[in-house]
Amino acid sequence: MLDSPQIKQTAEQQAAVIRLTIPRAEIGNMMGPGFHELMGTIAAQGIAPAGAFFSHHLRVDPDVFDFEIGVPVSSPVSPTGRVAQGVLPGTTVIRTTYRGGYEGLGEAWGEFEAWIQAEGLQTTCSCWESYLAGPESNPDPATWRTELNRPLATPAP
Repeated sequence: MLDSPQIKQTAEQQAAVIRLTIPRAEIGNMMGPGFHELMGTIAAQGIAPAGAFFSHHLRVDPDVFDFEIGVPVSSPVSPTGRVAQGVLPGTTVIRTTYRGGYEGLGEAWGEFEAWIQAEGLQTTCSCWESYLAGPESNPDPATWRTELNRPLATPAP
């Protein structure tokens, strides 16, 4: 289930990130371990998360995911292993919130993209998801919330 999409301005956020380029089918195997690696690295540096865990897709390809997993931070992270300093951009996005289990995200993105096209909006080749509530907060997937963000290529009419 998607909330009504809205156009929002985002502020740039510094982040700790891990860049991954993997076959689409591998995403389920990479997210959990990557999350734990990020959180362990920033905790070891005395840095607390400053927002929700996210995945920032740098280009959209049906077979290969070229993306960063990350977490906003309030101070710079020192590169350690695969963890590097990154940023979520300050930009104008079309945003909606998907409510449900992660297995429904593909369908949610399809519905969101159809809405964007029907509205005649032009987007860039990147997008990101912020995991606002998930299994760490409640085992019931009906309570999970994932924010979907698609940057606009041109200002909204």
